[in-house]
Amino acid sequence: MNSLTQGETTPTNARDRILHTAHRLFYAHGIRATGIDKVIAEAGVTKVTFYRHFPSKNELILAYLALRHDLWMNWFTTTLAAHGHTVAALAPTLKAWFEDKGFRGCAFINVVNEMAEELPAVRDISRSHKDDMTQAIASLLPPSRQRKTTARALAVAVDGAIVHAQMSPDADEALRAFERLCKALTSA
Repeated sequence: MNSLTQGETTPTNARDRILHTAHRLFYAHGIRATGIDKVIAEAGVTKVTFYRHFPSKNELILAYLALRHDLWMNWFTTTLAAHGHTVAALAPTLKAWFEDKGFRGCAFINVVNEMAEELPAVRDISRSHKDDMTQAIASLLPPSRQRKTTARALAVAVDGAIVHAQMSPDADEALRAFERLCKALTSA
């Protein structure tokens, strides 16, 4: 279990079991690497039941992204609040995520790299997710004329830290660089 799904109960209805199984498998292994048959088997449903709820894998992918967005934004805003709801809360929030044994980077960055050509809607969904993340970051900043611009810069820094942590065996290096960027962006 990871920090994004901690406290969730196992869904009892077939659609939610399929969706939560796909969420776990898509995030852990990638969308292309996860076949529908694996989702069906692990969700404990029949093919007929699967296709009744998700007539195509693309529809399941879009539902997965909606679920991931809700879970991640809830986790992100709750964790930011637990760390004081200031810009200084960003680094410990990211640290908590990077240290999670299930961390595999940003699902939205991953899906754009993996699927944007075949399923262009993932780019729009991912952009919307990043806009919501940027708004959450903006809420950490004091009101100013530069608030939106600073929040966008911090969001880009968050994405950079995520990618670096995903590629590097030392996530702390990414966090240290991220903290320097936060200080530079918010002291200007």
